[in-house]
Amino acid sequence: MRALSADTKETPKLSKDLQTLMKVRLNVFVLITTFFGFWLASDSGFDFWLMLHTLIGTAAAAFGSAAFNQLMEVEDDARMKRTADRPLPSRRMSVVKAFIIGWGLAAFGCIHLAAKVNGTAAILAGVTIAIYVFIYTPMKKWTGLNTLVGAIPGALPPLIGWVGAGGGWLDAGGWFLFALLFFWQLPHFVAISWLCREEYEEAGYQMWSNGDVSGARIAKLYLIFSFAMILLGFVGPIFNLYPWWVVLVHTVVVLWMLVPVTKHQGERETMRAGFLRTLVYLPVVLLVLAFAWR
Repeated sequence: MRALSADTKETPKLSKDLQTLMKVRLNVFVLITTFFGFWLASDSGFDFWLMLHTLIGTAAAAFGSAAFNQLMEVEDDARMKRTADRPLPSRRMSVVKAFIIGWGLAAFGCIHLAAKVNGTAAILAGVTIAIYVFIYTPMKKWTGLNTLVGAIPGALPPLIGWVGAGGGWLDAGGWFLFALLFFWQLPHFVAISWLCREEYEEAGYQMWSNGDVSGARIAKLYLIFSFAMILLGFVGPIFNLYPWWVVLVHTVVVLWMLVPVTKHQGERETMRAGFLRTLVYLPVVLLVLAFAWR
């Protein structure tokens, strides 16, 4: 009975550790944007099974890259309070086990996409893993430009969905979705970096927020990136992706998103409000695009 009780207690812990290793909650966002790209590219009819295979392969690739990311940052995660209890820095999971899980998932994801979807989707998934693991992750120790590089793999999932549905990898629609996700991540992540700047500095990460106690530099970057998002909205009608009224709606949503940061004077509340509004921005804009997309 004691052994059974111990096994029962260990199972939830293992399940939770696996979810943390694969960053399941964060990667739900990856699946949503992949599905959105697939849906918008499905002009000739929605293929449910093809969509399912696209999501399975993309999910596995994303889970695998998350595991590799944590393998490379074990010591750094141990220095930060919000990550110290992850399975690797807390020693609840061995490095070997995490490596096997990461490698197996990443390989399965790319192979599954190649076999069940198409080669272009598999290549894009492989590029996503390569940039995230081998370029973005080490760059966090070198330069604040890591935020720009890290936004690339974060923006590729809707393009994977787009080509998965049969869209061309050079289509304006697929690259517009890539650009939308790329620019959205920039104010989103600079806000996070300032809110967590002490921990990032202690771990040795080179972020734009380092030394920015007042938050003036980050507030300026937040505003610059937000205005870039507004300009991007004008691209859609030029390529006949959606009507001009969407530009007005999109502009209003972005302006609403940046209002708290225009009032920022070093208070966590205003930057946190700006961060939370980026979370509202994305589903609102995706729903508008789903309704208006041509």
